[in-house]
Amino acid sequence: MKYHLISGGCGFVGRNMAKRLLNTTQDRVIVVDDCSVGMEPAKWPMPEGGTFLGGAPVRVQDNVEFWGENEQFVFWRGDFRFFLRNMLENDNWLQEAYGFEDFAKFEDVFHFAAIVGGRAKIDGDPMMVALDLSIDAEFFYWACRHMPNRVMFPSSSAAYPVNLQKEGDYVALKESDIDFQGGNLGQPDMTYGWSKLTGEYLARIAAEHYKLHVACVRPFSGYGEDQDLSYPIPAIAARAAGKEDPFEVWGTGKQGRDFVHIDDCIDAILFALDNIKDGSAMNIGSGKITSFLEIIEIFTKFAGYNPPIKQLLDKPVGVHARHANMDHVFNELGWKPSISLEEGMRRVYDAAVARVHG
Repeated sequence: MKYHLISGGCGFVGRNMAKRLLNTTQDRVIVVDDCSVGMEPAKWPMPEGGTFLGGAPVRVQDNVEFWGENEQFVFWRGDFRFFLRNMLENDNWLQEAYGFEDFAKFEDVFHFAAIVGGRAKIDGDPMMVALDLSIDAEFFYWACRHMPNRVMFPSSSAAYPVNLQKEGDYVALKESDIDFQGGNLGQPDMTYGWSKLTGEYLARIAAEHYKLHVACVRPFSGYGEDQDLSYPIPAIAARAAGKEDPFEVWGTGKQGRDFVHIDDCIDAILFALDNIKDGSAMNIGSGKITSFLEIIEIFTKFAGYNPPIKQLLDKPVGVHARHANMDHVFNELGWKPSISLEEGMRRVYDAAVARVHG
């Protein structure tokens, strides 16, 4: 049996990756998360109602839950760094502690573990977010010793220089705007951006010096039906479903982002693993910028009303504009998203209606 590891697997992207692997393989999937912000697996929702796993775990051992036939899914509750330290201290820890006698090494490792939240978290508690530097350093130290077959490091569009994202002076951000070899890195977005930029640098070191197969991705504004309400898209959808009037927007609402549905994000991550191994990064986006005023218009149209907009100018808004230049990915690598903005937002709105009125 192959083994896959997902750190931060109870977060938005991590749990969707876990679902994809469990739906498409017979491999064992181990998720590690302390659930400080994530959603524990027993509660993972399905769009049609109910939960993804259903029922109860087939076995519980201390902080570990084993789910499904042949215990295909394993949830290890705790700090990912403790999991890594256990493996570093004892090469046979997983075999001895949990009976995984056929385990030799991980096939694919997806490192989503991070302290992150919406704009309020990034701006309001930047030193907490800086702990991501510790998590990533310990992860790559472990990876260069355990040597899984493939490693995915999700970076972020926040790693891009903020001077390229200003009002009246913004550009579509291309992968080469972060140039490690030429030393042209720019100023990333707060401690979250710095941690992701540093993680990418460690990925390159791991690939070059240790021959680790590692790919990086820079997702732009991912969204989906089961995303936490601390993020703007599900929050706006919920308020539209509740017919908020007047409709509040942080800042002027003219700030724009490149929105990509979570299903496309997962497709792109798996595509990157298949096509990148040297620690370099590819963008995940649509290549189009959409303002929050336009998002509000889409959702209120779904809801069948046209409320006045109330600007909350004292709220944090981040950079004015952030969207991807997808030329490299579309034309050279050959990946494109399949879910349109209208279709994706409709899915989110329908899920919000079900929650608000269900």
